[in-house]
Amino acid sequence: MMRSMTGFGKGTAECAAARINIEIRSLNSKGLDLSLRYPSAYREREMDWRKKLGESCVRGKVDVNIHREALGHEAQGIQAEWLEKAMKSLQEIAGEAVSRGDLLAMALRLPAPSVSEEIHAEEWAAIEDAMEAALHDFDHFRLREGEALSLDLKANIEAIQQGLDQVPAMEEERVSQLKARLQRGLEGIEHDSSRYEQELIYYLEKLDVNEEKVRLQAHLSHFLEAMREGQGRKLGFISQEIGREVNTLGSKSNHAPMQRVVVQMKEELEKIKEQSLNVL
Repeated sequence: MMRSMTGFGKGTAECAAARINIEIRSLNSKGLDLSLRYPSAYREREMDWRKKLGESCVRGKVDVNIHREALGHEAQGIQAEWLEKAMKSLQEIAGEAVSRGDLLAMALRLPAPSVSEEIHAEEWAAIEDAMEAALHDFDHFRLREGEALSLDLKANIEAIQQGLDQVPAMEEERVSQLKARLQRGLEGIEHDSSRYEQELIYYLEKLDVNEEKVRLQAHLSHFLEAMREGQGRKLGFISQEIGREVNTLGSKSNHAPMQRVVVQMKEELEKIKEQSLNVL
C-alpha cells in the first residue's frame, strides 16, 4: 500500500500525575531526519523512542513533540507528601497544643525541596500509550494521503499510455510523408532507384521507434507494479527511465502530431516526478 511522506498524528494519555500529549509531523526528505523534543525528565528513554519512531516513520523530516501537563497536587505546585512529613515533624516539636492549620501554615513557610524528576511506572506507561496512539494516527494519515497520491499517479500514467497508444497510427502517415519528401527532392533529377531504396531504408531505420515503444510500455507497467508495492524510491528511478524513452521518442519522431503527443507525455511525466517525491 502506498503511503505519503507527509503526515500528522496525535496521541493523548494520562495518569494520576500528568497528561501526556504527543504530536508527530513529517515532510519530504530523502532519508529519515528525526527531531525529538521532550521534558528533560524523560531523557533516559530517548534512544528507545528514536528506534521505535525510526522503524515506524522510515523516511521524511519528522518532528516529534512530547508535552507533559502536570495534574493533581503537582499541577498546583504542592508537594503533598513532603508537607505531611514536615507537619508531622513540627507536631512532634510543638506538641499537641498547635492546631493542624497552624502546622500547615508553618510548613508552607519552610523552604521546599527541589522537585524530583523521578518518573513512576504509571507515567511511563501513559507515555507509551500516547506514543502508540500518535503513531497509529500518523500512519493512518499517511495512508489516506497515499491513496490520493495513488489516484493522481495512475491518472498521469494513463495519460502517457494514451499518448503511447496513439503512436502506431501515426507511424504509417510518418513513413508516407518521408517517402513523399524524398520523391519531391528527386523530381527532375536522374537517380538510381536502387540507391533511392537504400536511402529510404536508412532513414526508416534511423527513425524507427519500435524499441522505444516496447521499453516505454514496460516501464509504465513496472511503475504501476511499484505503486502497488508502495516503494517511493523505485518510483523515482522508473520515472527517470520513462523520461529517457519519451525523450528518444520525441527526437526520432520527425512528425509534428507525434511531437505534440510527446510534449503531452512530458507534461504528465513532470507531474509524476513531483508527486513521486512525496511517496514513502
